[in-house]
Amino acid sequence: MRKQTVEIEAAGALLAGTLTRPDVDGRRPAALLVNGSGPIDRDSAMPGLALGLGPALAVALADEDCVVLRYDKRGVGSSQGDYLGAGFHDECRDAAAALAALRAHPAVDSERVFVVGHSTGAVVAANLVRAVRPPAGYVLLAGAAQPGDQVMAWQSERIAATLPRLLRPLGPVLVRRQARERDRIRRSTADRHDRMPRSRLTDRWLREYLAHDPRPDLAAIDRPVLAITGGKDVQVDPADVPRIGRLVTGQFDGELPTDLTHLLRRDCGPPGLWRYRGQLRRPIDDWVIRRVVAWARIRLAN
Repeated sequence: MRKQTVEIEAAGALLAGTLTRPDVDGRRPAALLVNGSGPIDRDSAMPGLALGLGPALAVALADEDCVVLRYDKRGVGSSQGDYLGAGFHDECRDAAAALAALRAHPAVDSERVFVVGHSTGAVVAANLVRAVRPPAGYVLLAGAAQPGDQVMAWQSERIAATLPRLLRPLGPVLVRRQARERDRIRRSTADRHDRMPRSRLTDRWLREYLAHDPRPDLAAIDRPVLAITGGKDVQVDPADVPRIGRLVTGQFDGELPTDLTHLLRRDCGPPGLWRYRGQLRRPIDDWVIRRVVAWARIRLAN
């Protein structure tokens, strides 16, 4: 297995990434990883949250003769640019630039490049159907099939309903407060106002995401799709998996593992955001990685 540092020329920023490739010569199928919201680096990590999807996926796919590109978001890690000045649409454009750079690499079979997106990264991945050359396949991990406004409203209700018993009476207060914050963001014209210091999501990013509807993108996808969302996801509605299946026209595989959470870990306890810290002490669920690898092996064989 070989690792190579690469540069991606995006609009207004030079992004840095890692290309992981099999230890063989010749052109190989390839995968682009698109991470979720927040200042996430190529290792799928940001302060307070080390998801670890990037390294795990890169090793597993390289072992199966597949090249993987993962990159630092603009203004994060070794990438240039201003993270707080970037919006959701900028992230879509950056992903399109990364897809084009991966296709152009001499170790890559440009006809067999697929994309793996997690959380809002799955929404960005679906948007790559608008690229000059769309991906040959899509893996959507905890991906939404509803407008951002509806996703965040569902998320508020679900998180409130899964609070620990002693805090559950505060749930309605939380829901109302977040609804007011979404109203404020929709009316805002600011770009950098930051009301969420841990996730560091600015008004501009949130405003663009709230208005984004992924359904037209999904309906335009006529290539193979694998969608996986856990039954204990409290950030994306698991019912979006069958919704994705009804929208896309390519070969569709949908999975709804009962105990899988948004962090792609199994948890035998009750669902809840408050259980994330314990889940992050464990690695990505091995079934998720094996399922993605098996899908890629079958769907991109030719």
